Amino acid sequence: MISIRQRKGIKTTEVSEDCAAQEENVKLENKLPSSCTNRRLWKILSFTIGGTVALCIGLLTSVYLATLHENDLWFSNIKEVEREISFRTECGLYYSYYKQMLQAPTLMQGFHGLIYDNKTESMRTINLLQRMNIYQEVFLGILYRVLPIQKYLEPVYFYIYTLFGLQAIYVTALYITSWLLSGTWLSGLLAAFWYVTNRIDTTRVEFTIPLRENWALPFFAIQIAAITYFLRPNLQPLSQRLTLLAIFTSTFLFSLTWQFNQFMMLMQALVLFTLDSLDMLPAVKVTWLYGIQLTGLLLVCILQFFNSMILGSLLISFNLSVLIARKIQRILNLKSDEHIFKFLKAKFGFGATRDFDANLYLCEEAFGLLPLNTFERLSDTLLFYAYIFVLSITVTAALAVAFRNLSDSTNQQSMGKIGKSSIGLKPETAYNLIHTILFGFLALSTMRMKYLWTSHMCVFASFGLCSPEIWELLLKLIHLYNPKRFWPGMMDELSELREFYDPDTVELMNWINSNTPRKAVFAGSMQLLAGVKLCTGRTLTNHPHYEDNSLRERTRAVYQIYAKRPPEEVHALLRSFGTDYVILEDSICYERRHRRGCRLRDLLDVANGHMMDGPGENDPDLKLAGHPRFCEEIKRNLPPYTAYFTRVFQNKTFHVYKLSRNK
Repeated sequence: MISIRQRKGIKTTEVSEDCAAQEENVKLENKLPSSCTNRRLWKILSFTIGGTVALCIGLLTSVYLATLHENDLWFSNIKEVEREISFRTECGLYYSYYKQMLQAPTLMQGFHGLIYDNKTESMRTINLLQRMNIYQEVFLGILYRVLPIQKYLEPVYFYIYTLFGLQAIYVTALYITSWLLSGTWLSGLLAAFWYVTNRIDTTRVEFTIPLRENWALPFFAIQIAAITYFLRPNLQPLSQRLTLLAIFTSTFLFSLTWQFNQFMMLMQALVLFTLDSLDMLPAVKVTWLYGIQLTGLLLVCILQFFNSMILGSLLISFNLSVLIARKIQRILNLKSDEHIFKFLKAKFGFGATRDFDANLYLCEEAFGLLPLNTFERLSDTLLFYAYIFVLSITVTAALAVAFRNLSDSTNQQSMGKIGKSSIGLKPETAYNLIHTILFGFLALSTMRMKYLWTSHMCVFASFGLCSPEIWELLLKLIHLYNPKRFWPGMMDELSELREFYDPDTVELMNWINSNTPRKAVFAGSMQLLAGVKLCTGRTLTNHPHYEDNSLRERTRAVYQIYAKRPPEEVHALLRSFGTDYVILEDSICYERRHRRGCRLRDLLDVANGHMMDGPGENDPDLKLAGHPRFCEEIKRNLPPYTAYFTRVFQNKTFHVYKLSRNK
């Protein structure tokens, strides 16, 4: 007599083992029909459809973002100088090195110019490959030169299309992560949908294309997807090796393309440490991930000529040991990232600071707290509600599992019991849960980091809504209803046509190209000078890549043009950096965008011990300045100023002064 019993613990990732077991039963019992073939065909069909949808969604997202960029700037119709000006602040600085590689007579000369650069910082020769994460620009420059595409594609389009192509990879990786967590590609589709419909809060690639995070985050998403798969139990040896290769490659590329990689991976290391301590992850796999982090970061360190910021990073300190890291940091006397810790100390209320660099970060909107209207936008598409719903359920489950593992002191195999208990949490789900919580805290404290959280929010929320485990617990108890619309006007965005328009900056760049020597040195704001470097190739005194202590000191000195300092002192400071021309911006001198205390001139006044302008309180130890504000007084053309500075260009926004050399 044939009997059929209830299957136990069947998972989609174990189809091959289940089929083998079923075939064995068929051979033994000779009459039981096998559904293994049907299950395999269904899995292949589902994988084919889901994979095709993933590729289509990724490509459509890429085209969508590229279309928004074109519609916003009319990029195909504006002049080359306007295209370059549209790469604002540090974006222009990074793009200039791609342009430099293309303009070099040979590739070797291009490499030499980057390793021995004397135009980014006047009176200094610096190794740009060591200082900055610009290997992606080098690679694209080489690729454009060797591929037969020069007749069909302009260099700028090759660059921006590469970034938009990476967005396709980014969305596909988010889709796959959600698919892996839930077991259905419909979850991935929902994650991608939410990513696109919440574009304002999930990405800013269409208007800050060359930013380092736009290069790095797609690789980070691939890494998270690969780790999610790697943490599954019972992987075949070949699958495990290929997954480890994917994790290593994505970790390496992520680390190579963004200077803040070590802080993101430190959060990962903390996630792994927490879950390993709670016996929620296999120790062997955690060890592999620690090793990959270290190996990838050390390889990047070698490629960046043993960058001291990497060598003394907290990630290496954490993964190796605190004592060894302290020894390394004492030897290297690290100062490259000390401004970040000053910023964090002041931001989280561990004492006020007058440090100029820390205040420069504190007063930037991007480094402020996450605005509340972010949650309103995320709620309009139901993403935030779904995320909170899934987060509350998974946090409850994680606490229950953690409590059970900690209280079960006699059980040495608790990992094996997670799937058998009434409340369980898969390792890959636990990993992504801790990730999203830490990303949330990071985003709440620093708005610029919200793009890490919101993209992962799309994955996590869609996973929960499409996960059988979640709905098995709550579908009968929770009735979701919200009359708000799902579609946030994407077609309206695509139909809105605008044009890049910045005639004052274009006029300035054209004047510099036509009226100043090629070797002239320019001083001014970091943001503007990045554009000067890109559009004119002139030498700079300072620039926006702020991860260097000596550069920060130089920037503070140059910014005295907006402080209350006498002309002879400002002239001496600027000439000490070899400055020939200084550019003053009315938007900084008469700034109104920030509140009192966060305007650049206020930061300089406080750092110099001077009272701030305008009504409001001042610290009791601040004193009245003995001189008027330089950027205002110089425009009066009084003899003390004309003796050192001669105005050579002026429009509604900018004033350019040539420095005398005989003083």
